[in-house]
Amino acid sequence: MISQIKNIFFCILFSSFLPTSLLARNLVIKSFGHSSFLIKSPEKSILLNPFKAIGCASNLNEPKEADVDFILSSSRLLDEGYNPDAQLMFVEPGIYQFEDIILNGISVAHDRVNGRRFGMATVWIWEQNNLKIVHMGGAAGDIDISSQIILARPDVLFISIGGGLKSYDGQEASKIVNILKPNVVIPVHFKTGETTNNDCDFSNADLFIENMKDFKVKYIGTDLQIKPKTFDQNTIYIFSD
Repeated sequence: MISQIKNIFFCILFSSFLPTSLLARNLVIKSFGHSSFLIKSPEKSILLNPFKAIGCASNLNEPKEADVDFILSSSRLLDEGYNPDAQLMFVEPGIYQFEDIILNGISVAHDRVNGRRFGMATVWIWEQNNLKIVHMGGAAGDIDISSQIILARPDVLFISIGGGLKSYDGQEASKIVNILKPNVVIPVHFKTGETTNNDCDFSNADLFIENMKDFKVKYIGTDLQIKPKTFDQNTIYIFSD
């Protein structure tokens, strides 16, 4: 009996020194602006769409995350596939496995003319921390029925909303969201104020929000923690740069 009590005591003592994120197994999402994020769980760190500070990202600080397991990129364009240190990067569509994570990349047009102007983008689907995540940061074209089935009902959906040549506009993005039915939406590629280049053709988030009446909107900073069993439903998180 005494030994059991000692074991319980030491377990409690040990757990008190563990990081909160590890105890709760939270998914941590850090925004770098544009369509770039760090997705971090206790087991894996994944960098999405690292960019070179050019074009619409010229007023932003380039992501510099050395301690990541791998990179997921929508394409090899410098505003979403910048990899100067030659880190492990998945960019081509297909099915891959990295340790216990299965990555599924689906090809979607990067523009509204079936990829004839900017080629094709890769939309990524994977599970991390028991959450289904879909990143559509580089997509601007239609998604066919088979792709809709694969992408459907994610826990977290990243989607472009700012319009322009390589992004959905707010109305287009809202239609995609209504088809896919995610729990949480994180918009990318939209005008956020001083950090967005004035020469960029992005609009702000207003049109998207106007078309998302069934979703509540939360404005946050650059970091978000999601607990797998308690995170908000039908919520749009607007990150600041």
